[in-house]
Amino acid sequence: MIESGVGRRVVVTGVGVVANCGLGATAFWDGLATPVEPATCRPVNDFEPEAYGLGRVDARRLDRFAQFAVAAAAQALVDAGLLPDVTAAGPLSDVDPERAGVLIGSGIGGALSWERQAVLLHEKGERAVSPLTVPMVMPNAASAAGSMRWSLYGPCETVATSCATGTHAVANAARWVAAGRCDVAVAGGAEACLTPTNIAGFTNMRALSASGVSRPFDVDRDGFCASEGAGVLVLEDAARAAARGAPVYAEVAGSASTADGHHLTAPPPNGRGALACMRLALADAGVTPAEVTHVNAHGTSTPLNDAAEAAVVSELFGPARPAVTSVKGVTGHSLGAAGAIEAVALALTYRHRLIPPTLGTTRIDPDCDIDLVLTPRPWDPAPSLSNSFGFGGLNGSVVFVPA
Repeated sequence: MIESGVGRRVVVTGVGVVANCGLGATAFWDGLATPVEPATCRPVNDFEPEAYGLGRVDARRLDRFAQFAVAAAAQALVDAGLLPDVTAAGPLSDVDPERAGVLIGSGIGGALSWERQAVLLHEKGERAVSPLTVPMVMPNAASAAGSMRWSLYGPCETVATSCATGTHAVANAARWVAAGRCDVAVAGGAEACLTPTNIAGFTNMRALSASGVSRPFDVDRDGFCASEGAGVLVLEDAARAAARGAPVYAEVAGSASTADGHHLTAPPPNGRGALACMRLALADAGVTPAEVTHVNAHGTSTPLNDAAEAAVVSELFGPARPAVTSVKGVTGHSLGAAGAIEAVALALTYRHRLIPPTLGTTRIDPDCDIDLVLTPRPWDPAPSLSNSFGFGGLNGSVVFVPA
């Protein structure tokens, strides 16, 4: 149980997702089991902000990452029964706006807007730069947009912890609900930073896959495939959800955050920080390693990350050998949105009682001694651990349990 002053239980009552493999929970879930063509960059195609009630003026004031966040949040609120449809704005149904919060993180923020305005400044001078540049670029634009759109007057915050952002956002918002600060929290991550500069930076860093194939824990893995998207969960006090008869995906039972203090981009070979993070998250949830039957791995398809993560998963769980999966074989790595998108995948895993496959992987690295799921596997819901590890040595883990 997440420690708090009142110890309230926190459950997931709604999910929403914008991803390259599907818009919305149904398409996304189907997409997780559908092989994809090789592509080093995996953008979200066919996204139309108008479909989520964002008119031309509204859309022009929001960077693409914030548009994604609004769309995913709208889906999640409809799924939770708090909003009539995804185009609706205004107060939520049967929610005290003073006790509803928003925590949507972004690792980079409005990169597309920043790069476009920088080009305009260079080519046409300062008068060509939009006066909305700063509001579009700021990483908290997504949270602010959600707060204003649905009149949510509780805490409105943003975390920016690189690739651990989405996981930290879900964990921190769950603590708001557990502590009694909020009855409802809209939590997740959004990212849209496939700009020429960022892609060039990742390429020169040699972080991207030259083959365009994301194959977590594969012996031939050669880097990640860059993507974009958003994932949002509606987190709710369990007693409140039960009182209104809301269907529940799972309970958020515990979480943790640690730092490696080792290197800007590489994990320590012994995975010290990640191991500590997983142990602390399980202790926070009151769950033993033997009880965990599924791990949603960070699994980026990079040589160092996958080796370190596999080693600490093997060390922590030993002979219990929980099923391990990485959806990044399909989704690629959406950086600050990744942990939140994977939290949506995990919620759907509980709903469907099925673990999605790690697509792209064909030959598991013999040095990665884990039970990697390569084809969809039936699952009896039990405690599950979701990991995210970011540049700067930032680690986040969240424990989900059956509701």
